[in-house]
Amino acid sequence: MTTKIRTLIADDEEGPREQLRAALERLAPELEIVAASVNGCDAWDDCLAHEPQLCFLDIRMPGLSGLEVGQRLSQLAEPPQVVFVTAYGDHALSAFDAGAVDYVLKPVEDARLQQCLQRLRQRQAALGAEPDAPAMPAMPPETLDLLRQLLPAQRPSMRPIQASQGREIQLIAPGDILFFQSDSRYTRVVHRDGEAWIRTALKELLSDLDPSIFWQVHRSVLVNSRFIASATRVDENTMQLSLKGSEEKLPVSRQFQGLFKGQ
Repeated sequence: MTTKIRTLIADDEEGPREQLRAALERLAPELEIVAASVNGCDAWDDCLAHEPQLCFLDIRMPGLSGLEVGQRLSQLAEPPQVVFVTAYGDHALSAFDAGAVDYVLKPVEDARLQQCLQRLRQRQAALGAEPDAPAMPAMPPETLDLLRQLLPAQRPSMRPIQASQGREIQLIAPGDILFFQSDSRYTRVVHRDGEAWIRTALKELLSDLDPSIFWQVHRSVLVNSRFIASATRVDENTMQLSLKGSEEKLPVSRQFQGLFKGQ
């Protein structure tokens, strides 16, 4: 049986999202749509859950933009190939024309999508992939530099985290937070003076936190890098973090172990 290429599409508009899904199903039977995300935060979370090999990301989405999702994906241990979906006149088009990443314009036309798919297939063939086991090559190495150029240089200041405790609303400065840990309903906020619980999902916190400071190391864990004391490899597939000021050990999933390579 032929192994299909796991593919994610993300667009906050239902019409373009479903049009792209239908076009891909028609033109590329080797693709399997594993998720159709409705915003950037969901796209990032769905990528961690399904580990797609190919992503079609709308550039302009609420929460995290497609560019921000692309930048986060490029830092994974096994990053997927990314195609950006964009409107005419988008500021990023001239950069994409340099060939570092692929893009298609809205409304997506079959001829242009076919061209994009052919490029992906050629890149795949150049790496010697077996025809009966398709696999997308990783992002081109220059992609991360391009995304850094396109993203805004300045991020808004991080806002305090608000946690309810009875009748009191506790404001926790982001700089005092050691880590966030989520379950299916709540997110635990561990800080210098204790801990609190909030109803905000981890994926929704990402757009308010500086990714250079707060590192996602697991689908359910976001850690303040300034409090990381060490990373210990337990076995070939398992890694744990030790933190300054805490006796807890935090898991690092396989996807994020590349953050801790040593020098």
